[in-house]
Amino acid sequence: MKRALLLIDVQKGFEEPVWGVRNNPDAEKQMAQLLSFWREKALPVIHVQHCSVEKNSPLRADAPGNDFKDFAQPEPGEIVFTKAVNSAFIGTELENHLNEQGINALVVVGLTTDHCVSTTTRMAGNLGFDVTLVSDATACYDRKGPDGIHHTAEDIHAVHLTSLHNEFCTVQNTAEVLAAV
Repeated sequence: MKRALLLIDVQKGFEEPVWGVRNNPDAEKQMAQLLSFWREKALPVIHVQHCSVEKNSPLRADAPGNDFKDFAQPEPGEIVFTKAVNSAFIGTELENHLNEQGINALVVVGLTTDHCVSTTTRMAGNLGFDVTLVSDATACYDRKGPDGIHHTAEDIHAVHLTSLHNEFCTVQNTAEVLAAV
């Protein structure tokens, strides 16, 4: 099995207060640990960058928040795919790249659990990739439902991990992933 680390939207714009309350404040620490391990072992690393088309988004291509977080700056040889929608497979060459490189397994980390991470994980699973979603290396934000009910980021995170596990991916934490690679 050839496995790549897929970092989704690990961008400075997610530090902006506009997003609200976030769960898992150590997610970046776990992402950095996995990234460091992947680089030490010279395993494939793929970055996905969200380039929002929303006028006020901190993730617009021309906004400072579009930049990758410092620890996640791509290094030479690490490919970057840019997207304007939730799935890293839509409007990109990600699937072709994975197939051309013989990569059949993905370890997914990034932001946010309920949007781009979930959507990309679902598509990767549907496309036949063996996907591991790292529970402590992703995070999301509190949201208000259409009924006006407030949902905590922790609850949203847990529900998404639960609905993805054993259907589209295997959910593991960082320690479990490192032990298995």
